[in-house]
Amino acid sequence: MPHLSSPNLSDLIHSGLYTHPILFLFKLPSMSKTSCEGSAMLHHERARRAPTPGKAAILAIGKAFPSQLVPQECLVEGYIRDTKCDDATVKEKLERLCKTTTVKTRYTVMCKEILDKYPELVTEGSPTIRQRLEIANPAVVEMATEASKACIKEWGRPVEDITHIVYVSSSEIRLPGGDLYIASRLGLKNDVGRVMLYFLGCYGGVTGLRVAKDLAENNPGSRILLTTSETTILGFRPPNNARPYDLVGAALFGDGAAAVIIGADPVAGQECPFMELNYAIQQFLPDTHYVIDGRLSEEGINFKLGRDLPQRIDDNIEGFCRKLMGKGKLVDFNELFWAVHPGGPAILNKLERTLRLKSEKLECSRKALMEYGNVSSNTIFYVIEKMREKLKREDGEEWGLALAFGPGITFEGILIRSL
Repeated sequence: MPHLSSPNLSDLIHSGLYTHPILFLFKLPSMSKTSCEGSAMLHHERARRAPTPGKAAILAIGKAFPSQLVPQECLVEGYIRDTKCDDATVKEKLERLCKTTTVKTRYTVMCKEILDKYPELVTEGSPTIRQRLEIANPAVVEMATEASKACIKEWGRPVEDITHIVYVSSSEIRLPGGDLYIASRLGLKNDVGRVMLYFLGCYGGVTGLRVAKDLAENNPGSRILLTTSETTILGFRPPNNARPYDLVGAALFGDGAAAVIIGADPVAGQECPFMELNYAIQQFLPDTHYVIDGRLSEEGINFKLGRDLPQRIDDNIEGFCRKLMGKGKLVDFNELFWAVHPGGPAILNKLERTLRLKSEKLECSRKALMEYGNVSSNTIFYVIEKMREKLKREDGEEWGLALAFGPGITFEGILIRSL
């Protein structure tokens, strides 16, 4: 997919595209997929380093997005109009937040047609969980399916060779879950092993990698499709001074999906591993469960975010990273590559200062945040995709860390080896 730059606002107005400021700026193809670009070239490249026998590796990657592209400079006017907010202080606060997030563009399922059909979504206090799930459930499955198709195309092997599917989402609720719908849509075998990981939040993508790694290394010959899919529909609502985090969400979060194929002992000439999952750990910080608090209600999902979140992460991140690095007998933070979930610029800035990282070390995380916003569990894969290209282009470091943080406070980390 070509790079989508943020257009000038006046050009949008004069061209007639600016008909609904936040939610209906662009109509792209029904699902945009980008990560199969250059896949033919990838399949003819030799791995720079030999895979470790028995170790799981990422064999292919894909992503997909909904059709609404939202430039950040258009968001405030649109959000205020769509939610019928007449509070000038709310508008000023949202404008400040939009400037500090560093986000330039995001994709969103929400659009003018949805608000026309469900006007109650912007009515304070309306019980709308049924309506939200009517929108979110099929949307996340569609995005995950398209991301998986892009990934399978890059992988190059028959879909029947997939033995397991791991599905991660904090955006749908139903039985059976989206894993079954995705498996059916893709034509996976009916004895495919299915795992669902629900409501993990931002660290869910790295949890999915850890689970897929265990499946691959303990089931010889297995190939695991890991897919993540998220939408902000469950949390979209009019601003309320009692819920200040709603404005943070409006300024920061986006929608999308991602997928990877994981397997050990790649087939020479057929598969192209590019990142080996060497060692994975999860850790929670005691007595911090209240710092990120999400509750499902009849109105959707409500979040409360403690102001001390960046500091809590900052206080504990060095020891966590040292634990991962110890498995590879690694010492210098700046001799690694870094694939960090960009929860927000404050977390990235604190991580950079605390670990004394060179400014370019978090470049891929900052670019993913700028182009897509925080897309919860998906975002780590957008970072990894950018990191793959950077390492290939620069003949980069052999070892790196994939990190994500979320409710708990939970840390997820993987020591990764670039192949």
